[in-house]
Amino acid sequence: MGSAMAEALTAAGHEVVAWNRSPAAAESLIARLGRGRVVGTPRDVAAVADVCLSMLSDGAAVSAVYGGPYGLLAGAHPGSVLCDASTVPPSTLQAFAEQAAAADIGLLDTPVSGSVALASSGSLTIMVGGEADHLEIARPVLETLASSVIHIGPLGSGAAMKLAVNTVIFGLNQSLAEALTLATAAGIEPATAYDVLARSAVGAPFVQYKRAAFLEPDSTPVAFALDLASKDLTLIAELADRVGVAMPGAATDRAIIDAAAAEIGGDKDFSAVTSQLRRGAPGQEG
Repeated sequence: MGSAMAEALTAAGHEVVAWNRSPAAAESLIARLGRGRVVGTPRDVAAVADVCLSMLSDGAAVSAVYGGPYGLLAGAHPGSVLCDASTVPPSTLQAFAEQAAAADIGLLDTPVSGSVALASSGSLTIMVGGEADHLEIARPVLETLASSVIHIGPLGSGAAMKLAVNTVIFGLNQSLAEALTLATAAGIEPATAYDVLARSAVGAPFVQYKRAAFLEPDSTPVAFALDLASKDLTLIAELADRVGVAMPGAATDRAIIDAAAAEIGGDKDFSAVTSQLRRGAPGQEG
C-alpha cells in the first residue's frame, strides 16, 4: 500500500523522499518511480519534508519510527505535519501528541480504506484524526491519494474509525466466503455466483476488487494476509473492550481467521477462508 501511495504522489508531481525498514525495498521503489530519493532514517525524511506519510504494520513499528533520536519527530521542523496511515490503536499516535505540540509539529492519524489499485489511482478514502489546521496543511497531499478525505475528530479518532471500517470488511469477507461456498455446493459456477453477488445489493467496493482473490487464489498476489487480519481483529476486540461494546460477529471472524492461519499459514490472503469452507462442503474437498 505504501508503494502504491508513493506512485500516486509521484504521478501528481510530488517529490518523494523514501525510507523503509528494508533499505532494498526503498531503493527498488525509487528506481521504479524514476524520481525521488532514499534516505537513511525517518529523521532524514522529516528534515526535508513538509508532510510525511507513514504506512507500517503495527503499533510497535509506528512507535519506533516516530520516537527516538532517529525518528520522525526528531527530524520534523515547526509547521510540518506527520501523518500515519497504519492500522493501529488510537493510543499509538496519542502517545506522541504532547511532544509534537511542544515542537509545533502537526500530528494526524490518517488510515485509509481501499485496495492497492485504488491507492495507485488516488481513489482511497482517508479517515483523519487530529486538529483541523494540521489537516489543511496536509490536505493537498492527502487529496492526491484519496477521492474522500474525511475529518473524523481529534487525534486517535481516525484510527478508531478505521477499526470500525475493518469490522465490516471482515464481516464481508466471511459472508462472501460462505455465500460462494453455498452457491458452489448448490451447483452454481463460482464465477457466475460472484457476478451475481457483485451486481446485487451486497456489491460493495470490497466485493468488486476482491474478485480475483476469491476466484483465482493461486495466481493472485496476497493483498491482506491472515496474520495482519488477525492483528486488526485483536485491535478491534481491544478497542471494543475499552469502550464497553459487545462484538460477537468480530469475535467469530477472529476465531475463523486464526484457525485458517494455523492450518494454511498466516501469509495467505484472508480470502482463503473460502478454501477452508469448501473443504467441509459435500463434494468440495481439496
